Amino acid sequence: MKFETPLIEGVLLQRYKRFMADVRLPSGEIVVAHCANSGSMLSVKEPGSRVWVSPATNPERKLRYTWEIIEVNGHMVGINTSHPNAIVADAITAGQIPELAGYPDIKREQKYGKNSRIDILLSGGGKPPCYVEVKNVTLRRGFDGHPAEFPDSVTERGAKHLREMTDIVRAGGRAVMVYLVQRADCSRFTVCADIDPGYAAALKDATAAGVEAVCYGCTVTPDAITLAKPLTLDLPV
Repeated sequence: MKFETPLIEGVLLQRYKRFMADVRLPSGEIVVAHCANSGSMLSVKEPGSRVWVSPATNPERKLRYTWEIIEVNGHMVGINTSHPNAIVADAITAGQIPELAGYPDIKREQKYGKNSRIDILLSGGGKPPCYVEVKNVTLRRGFDGHPAEFPDSVTERGAKHLREMTDIVRAGGRAVMVYLVQRADCSRFTVCADIDPGYAAALKDATAAGVEAVCYGCTVTPDAITLAKPLTLDLPV
């Protein structure tokens, strides 16, 4: 996924009200940027960090900038949760995710379950439909050897999706969780059972029922965010 407009480097002053962040631009101007991330952003919101924002292309938009990237311990991390679905869809189309190969038809945001939408629906190729749920991952507590983790806050919605994907498998379909880590400094992925034991339990039940899970890291630059290597899964058993 390439950014439509060149990003502007700045310094994070604070993230507040969940969807807002104060950023100081190179000119010295302090702007309010949209923060497209409803999680706690644990480990990726330290004031004083280098950040990159994208300027709005719509002149009538209330907030003129969107926070896209933060630098953590010398590594860039993508924090915008509106990007992972497109990144994964592009990677599937390009054949970069072997676990999801062989489906000629790909659709986004399809209704399923109980008033829910699946992020990506794959079909065709003589196979049962494959329901793909994408989760954005930014959390890493610690550095050398520490895994990427999800979630960074309690997510009942995430647990609900796991239960509905379990129903899909039991009905004869295929369901795959894709955890997209928007950073390249991790080699393993695990679940934050201490932050959300309910989600950890739901994932354990879902995988036991046949829901699949894969995890990929990303290469993050001010020009683009692209799929990188798969991460080793260390899931609850």
